[in-house]
Amino acid sequence: MAERRILGIDPGTNVMGYGIISIENRTPKLIAMGAMQMPKDVDGYQKLAKIYQRVNALIIDHHATEFAIEAPFLGKNVQSMLKLGRAQGVAIAAAIAHNLPVTEYAPQKIKQAITGKTSAPKEQVALILQRIFNYESQPQKLDATDALAVALCHFFQDRLIPEAPKQKSTISKKIKSAAASKNSWSDFVKNNPGRVL
Repeated sequence: MAERRILGIDPGTNVMGYGIISIENRTPKLIAMGAMQMPKDVDGYQKLAKIYQRVNALIIDHHATEFAIEAPFLGKNVQSMLKLGRAQGVAIAAAIAHNLPVTEYAPQKIKQAITGKTSAPKEQVALILQRIFNYESQPQKLDATDALAVALCHFFQDRLIPEAPKQKSTISKKIKSAAASKNSWSDFVKNNPGRVL
């Protein structure tokens, strides 16, 4: 069976997060994650071009086979929603250009898949992902862990290839342990003093 590589995107016109995982023996492994900061002096259309170019490069460089993206959330600011929708659209266009299957997930669905709660804070999502993938330090931008959560959510939701019971159990235990820990938030604050105001 060919290796699956899922590219997760947290769209944005100022910061775009990305996370890439591979599925080996039905187990997710972290390949890369990060965030692209848009220059402030670039107009909206140039930002869209940069998003398209970056997503295109990620697909090629990491041999992505599947594409998952966070759907725009409903907000009161129509202009912000319009900009976010455009950012999402050009990212999807890049995936379509490579004939990748595209799946959208609502923010609540992603949080539910990772933490078991639809209203979990970004910091809790990041902490659980760190425990699952065992990376040393959190990225500077939580947009990166948000995108990684999108990719992992897609893996969890995909029922075409069922997970092996033993591996599924191991991942589930890590999530439950991290989510249930009473000190999760305090641990994050202690380990990341510069990230909390």
